[in-house]
Amino acid sequence: MKKILIIRFSSIGDIVLTTPVIRCIKEQKPETEIHYLTKKTFKGILENNPHLSKIHCIEKNVSEIITELKNEKFDFVIDLHGNLRSSQVKINLGKTSYSFKKLNFKKWMLVNFKINKMPAMHIVDRYMQTIEKLGVKNDGKGLDYFIPKNDEIKTTSLPITHQNGYIAFVIGAKHFTKQLPTEKIISICRKINQPIILLGGKEDSERANVIENTIGAAIYNACGKYNLNQSASLIQQATKIITHDTGLMHIAASFKKKIISVWGSTVPAFGFTPYLPDPKSKMVEVKNLSCRPCSKIGYDKCPKGHFKCMNEIDEMAFL
Repeated sequence: MKKILIIRFSSIGDIVLTTPVIRCIKEQKPETEIHYLTKKTFKGILENNPHLSKIHCIEKNVSEIITELKNEKFDFVIDLHGNLRSSQVKINLGKTSYSFKKLNFKKWMLVNFKINKMPAMHIVDRYMQTIEKLGVKNDGKGLDYFIPKNDEIKTTSLPITHQNGYIAFVIGAKHFTKQLPTEKIISICRKINQPIILLGGKEDSERANVIENTIGAAIYNACGKYNLNQSASLIQQATKIITHDTGLMHIAASFKKKIISVWGSTVPAFGFTPYLPDPKSKMVEVKNLSCRPCSKIGYDKCPKGHFKCMNEIDEMAFL
């Protein structure tokens, strides 16, 4: 039996985007034992994946895990992170490795000079190129996300206004410039005029309260009330997803949901668009802004001060 270690330390969306690699290796090379190395914070994304034999975790440093990894006697290492920590793992294990290239210079050129030399290829397809030498091909089935039974949310537990169908609106994102302003979200929700569940972390609760209090019973504020798997369950049962460029967007894509994704400081050209979602999905952005993209990940405030990439989003695109 061949034993493989896959490395991706973070974050939610990036790890979900590696799931086709896990599945394709296991289904096409069933004799393979697949292990995964990530940060402890993100273990829950993977622990229900039936294609994985074991998950190894670190808090901060790879030195915490090197002895454990050496004892596993891996045959191959698949590095899908491509940073200093993953390089340290590969050096310490001394095994044959296949590594993903991040194309940081090309991203820098796009951000700073608006010169797009990025390949017209989704990040998932680039991940799959990493394992071509193993004789593994993309099966075209998309992303995986496995929700444990005890985290499945029953619609009967929701407010009665939302038990017969709802739209999930992911209002959070790691960086401010990837989020619609609160006033914009309120205006969009009013135009939709359907039951909406707001999703995000505890840090989004205050904004969500403002939206809920302004609009009323059509809004259910679920921000910070559910763990990641439970939020995934709510997404799985939604009729449509509205989301920023964030991890829950990729979870929605794993369920082949109709997704309206909103793009501000980042752009689809980076290759992180929803992968194989419902064909009726669409991406909403303000095109031809000379300042986009201003970052490959986002900022805490608009560098130009006008925030046109979000303030000028067409609200009718959400209907």
